[in-house]
Formats: sequence, C-alpha cells, structure tokens
Amino acid sequence: MPTPPAPPAEPVAPPPTAEPVALTAAVRTGVALLALAAFALSYDTLRQMAAASQIHPALTYAFPLVIDGFIAIGIGALLVLRATPLPSRLYIWSLVGLATATSIWANVLHAIRLNQQTRHTGLALGDITVGTISAIPPLALAGAVHLYLLMGRRHVADNRHNEEGHTSAPRTISAPTPATSDATEPESRAKPQALPARSSAGHLPILPLEEAVAIGRTAPLGRGDRVSRRNVEQAIRAQGFGISRSRLDEVKDLLQSERDAAVGAGTH
Repeated sequence: MPTPPAPPAEPVAPPPTAEPVALTAAVRTGVALLALAAFALSYDTLRQMAAASQIHPALTYAFPLVIDGFIAIGIGALLVLRATPLPSRLYIWSLVGLATATSIWANVLHAIRLNQQTRHTGLALGDITVGTISAIPPLALAGAVHLYLLMGRRHVADNRHNEEGHTSAPRTISAPTPATSDATEPESRAKPQALPARSSAGHLPILPLEEAVAIGRTAPLGRGDRVSRRNVEQAIRAQGFGISRSRLDEVKDLLQSERDAAVGAGTH
C-alpha cells in the first residue's frame, strides 16, 4: 500500500502587534491614576464637609465613600445593565446623577465658604472661579471610571475576537478513506481538505456542514446498508473535531439522501 503524502504544515496566525497592547495598558494605567487622584481630592473635601455637618469624627471617612463610591459603582452598573429596559436604566442614571450633583455641590460649597473666610495675601480668586475649579475632581472621577470600564470592555472584546480568529485558522487534514485494494487506492483517495484547527482553549472545533458531510462519506454503513449516525460521529471525532447533535442529524440525513438517490439511479 503506497504511503499517503504528508499534509502541508499548518499555517500559524500572525501574533498581534505589541505596540497597541502596550499603548492600551499605558492609557488604562493613566486613567486609573487619574481616577485615584480625583477621588483623593474630592475625598478630602467631602470629609471636611462631613466634619462640618457634625458627623462623628470617627465616621467622617465613610461620607466620601458613600457619595463618590456610589458614583463609581453606579457607572459600572450602567454598563453591566445596558441591555435592561429603559425605565431601569433611567432609574440608575437618576441615582448616579444625584450622587454626582451632591459631590459637585459639596465641593463647590466647601471651596466658596473657605474662599470667603480666608484673608488673601497672594493670588485671590473669586467665588465663581474657586467653585468651578472645585467641581473638577468629582466630574473627573465619574469620567475616568466610565472611560476605564469602556476600555476594559473593548479589551475583552478584542481578546475574544483574536481567539476566534486563531481558532478559525485553517489546517490541512486528509479525510480517511475506506479500505480499498492497492490497484484502486490512488484513484479513490480523498483529496486533502482545509479544516479548522483545534481551539486553543481545549474545546473541539465544530466543522462546517460541507466538511462534515465529506468526512461522513468515508464512514462505514450500518445495518441494512444505511448511513449510521454513530459511525458518522466516530469518523468526525476521529479527525479531532466535535459536532452537535442537530448538525450530526443533518449530516446523516444528507448522506442518506445521497445514498438513496444513488441506489435509485442504479436501479433504472
């Protein structure tokens, strides 16, 4: 029996360039640092406001967490629940907006009251100016958290796309052929077919319908010379591929229709 030719080498998908990945990581790190700095600035103001509001000194640390922490959590909830009905999203938006407005109001009021009570020996700013400047930290905190979460979602989507692209990279595998004599084997040997490679996650890749039918034609027949569902499945899995029950039934029905048509044509 002649030795079948070796299949060509499996093509390797080019690795993603390191520059965009490094740039994304650098931007996400910068955004995280920006959010941390904005939180620290707003935290100091809100804690002073809590102390001025006669909150127990041992609990003043929790007041900024309630307001600015709720802003961060609320923005994350909006992204997670983006597919929920509109009334639910409007409710979350209203809570996030209320928390953001409270944080801005507290920062602005704190800055204005201190500006009014301070004797300026150097640069003196008006109440509107100091109020506007003090509103920047809570706004920067909300924007930075939102941007960071958006970039995280994009990073996950890009990784999933790259994994799917790697899984669909073609490789050449020769379909098995039924036992034949040495004289007829070269003519009856099936041509190599491009089949998807095994998934890097360890799951068996799913064959397209046409390629599953091509491998199923090589499976031995079952009782009554009819197409055997089990034999077709074994032939496909022997090649290292998986197949769903619905796809297997579809392949079996197509193969049986082909055989019935061939038998009917032979009887005329």
